[in-house]
Amino acid sequence: MSDRIVVDPVTRIEGHLRIEAETDASGNIIGASSAGTMIRGIELILQGRDPRDAWAYAQRICGVCTLVHGIASVRSVENALNYQIPANAQIIRNLMIAAQYVHDHVMHFYHLHALDWVDVVSALKADPTATSVLAQSLSKWPKSSPGYFSDVQKKVKNFVESGQLGIFTNGYWGHPAYKLPPEANLMAVAHYLEALSWQREVVKIHTIFGGKNPHPNFLVGGAPSPISGVSGDMGATALNILGLQEISNTITKMMDFVDNVYVPDTIAIAGFYKDWFKRGAGVRNFMTFGDMPETSMDDPSSYFIPSGVILDRDLTKIHPLDLNDPEQVKEFIAHSYYDYSAGKEAGLHPYDGETNLNYTGPKPPYDFLDIENSYSWMKSPRWKGQPMEVGPLARVLMLYANGHEPTQALTNSVLKKLDVPIDALYSTLGRTAARTLETKLIGDKMQSWLGKLIGNIKAGDLSVHNDELWEPSSWPSEAKGVGFMEAPRGALAHWIVIKDEKIANYQAVVPSTWNAGPRDVDGQDGPYEAALTDNHQLHDPKQPVEILRTIHSFDPCIACAVHVTDPEGEELVKVKVR
Repeated sequence: MSDRIVVDPVTRIEGHLRIEAETDASGNIIGASSAGTMIRGIELILQGRDPRDAWAYAQRICGVCTLVHGIASVRSVENALNYQIPANAQIIRNLMIAAQYVHDHVMHFYHLHALDWVDVVSALKADPTATSVLAQSLSKWPKSSPGYFSDVQKKVKNFVESGQLGIFTNGYWGHPAYKLPPEANLMAVAHYLEALSWQREVVKIHTIFGGKNPHPNFLVGGAPSPISGVSGDMGATALNILGLQEISNTITKMMDFVDNVYVPDTIAIAGFYKDWFKRGAGVRNFMTFGDMPETSMDDPSSYFIPSGVILDRDLTKIHPLDLNDPEQVKEFIAHSYYDYSAGKEAGLHPYDGETNLNYTGPKPPYDFLDIENSYSWMKSPRWKGQPMEVGPLARVLMLYANGHEPTQALTNSVLKKLDVPIDALYSTLGRTAARTLETKLIGDKMQSWLGKLIGNIKAGDLSVHNDELWEPSSWPSEAKGVGFMEAPRGALAHWIVIKDEKIANYQAVVPSTWNAGPRDVDGQDGPYEAALTDNHQLHDPKQPVEILRTIHSFDPCIACAVHVTDPEGEELVKVKVR
């Protein structure tokens, strides 16, 4: 007899996600279904609007990934109109994207994912002196004295004794799946709190280049902030020497935390959970769109992150990717709450994509999903009919397979420290480790990009925007293009069709659509679903921390909302077993 476990909503993510898992008599997960339980609808809102304004709407697709949707949107218009941007604008975009990576990954590790591995309440049993010894053995981070950890412990104690755990509420504290000793838990909790303050510094890069965060400003054809020159001054909105120095200082602070806290913590925590390098593998296929060019988006050979597809974990062969090819990329809706004019079994390329809503699921309070029919607001994108995992693991594997020496050296070094083979990356914990690896790799590129920008400015190049084609009268009557990038959570693309100077069709296929989408017309699981059926056994169905570990390893970003509330405003968290 099997049981059906429902986790709805999955917390510590962006948006609304429901997971249903079927277990056998021993608690092994033998089937899983991933359901997005809200509709975004931005594609419909964009129809009929000026393409140059699309980015401002597209950013509202998500409350976390605001920058990346802005970038993908302006790139889609630039691609459709063959609109080249200046070198300085490309560097500025690279720096803004890289800052988003570092910020997003650190926040995910400490505030969304770490609590799957760290028992906060256990930190009360720690010896602050022993914690200090542990921390100092891992890095030279200055906040590692016995007194410092004693103060952190007092804060946690006050939380617990007050009966109000605040940000640590609803954890499965004391669950036998937690393996860290109390001292490691105390160290991790301290770093959790430090990361909250750290992020305030990181967002300065977006505010300097884009005016604000979240939802920084963008501009089709370049960057929105003029450059005043190294010694000049064009007002408070211009990028000047003070702003450039602030960016340099911020990068240094960012990477100090990454090098001395984030990377050592990942390795230390992973050392206690090496069995999680053997579960959660997923679909075996990986895809990257490529990003962060040294020259332009039209020159894939200059991308820091290369594009391509890896099939069946074969790192010896990279398959080329063409996002304009209707035979390569299609979205299916066989198990989604949509209809296509060609029928539920059809697959459509995003240029021809349709957003015809047809909700046929259960009414609240939810019963179980109708997994034989439609059960998710997410579609099922496929590359040549194959499900693809996108995200940090895909990017690290792509860099590794392309012979990128820094990636190979860093990856091999970390795997050696953990005494695990490269195949360990194909796992729940491998996904988490890959996120840390690429944070280091991308963060280390930022000072060189900034140096290149400063060099251009010193040489007299202050251009950040291309004014050609800005007048719609010069546009063709019909045009279409795709704007793609590597968002922190994975490959992201916006496809746009422009007719008579207005948006005729707009389709965004986001990383969590690739990863969290439901089964397709051929019954193939999406990456979330496949990963949960790989060597997962639940210790306690009412406290399914094992499900959370694997789902959080993908860093889900489903839409813009943060909480689900009932009519009285109370937060709902439901775990159901039948």
